[in-house]
Amino acid sequence: MPEPGAVPEYWEEAKARLSRTDPVLAGVITSREESVLTSRGDMFLTLTGSIISQQISTKAAKSVWSRFEGLVGEVTPRSILSHSHEELRGCGMSGRKAEYIGGIAEAWTSGYEDILWEALSDEEASERLIALRGVGVWTCEMILIFTLLRPDVFPVGDVGVVRAMEMMYNDGEEMSTEDLLGKAEGWRPWRTVATWYLWRSIDPEPVQY
Repeated sequence: MPEPGAVPEYWEEAKARLSRTDPVLAGVITSREESVLTSRGDMFLTLTGSIISQQISTKAAKSVWSRFEGLVGEVTPRSILSHSHEELRGCGMSGRKAEYIGGIAEAWTSGYEDILWEALSDEEASERLIALRGVGVWTCEMILIFTLLRPDVFPVGDVGVVRAMEMMYNDGEEMSTEDLLGKAEGWRPWRTVATWYLWRSIDPEPVQY
């Protein structure tokens, strides 16, 4: 697992390669030069934050997270399990999200905290994560990007990514999934870095899961 605050060792190489091959993306990279992906180094914390953020705005997610931290203190499996389902819901999350977070906390105390995530491929890590109730493809992708710092993740279903690509490459008009994936092929093997700067093109303030 990367250390808290770790920066991907591939970052500068990826920025240079993307800037040479994609003039549009190069403009964003230049304007957001100091914006760098870092890892919290805490799989459970990132996973919990991703669950809370599902299908709600960034502003709403920050509000729920603030109340959630106020309730449980340090976000750990045991601190979550010390509170009831109703208390978790009282933070502003749905009943289903409260169930998911409780279930993930239980899984972490039953073996998941011992998994050597760094030794797993992207596919293997995703398979383990999707086995957890409430964890889907998007959440797996956020874990691969924000916790494991994997270099070639492209969350094609992410609303921010889609909106940024349509604005940058299609005059704001809708792009099909096939078109999005086709455009992203040119960013391999650094699609994580391209994704980061797509996000920065519509929101200069980095969000960290």
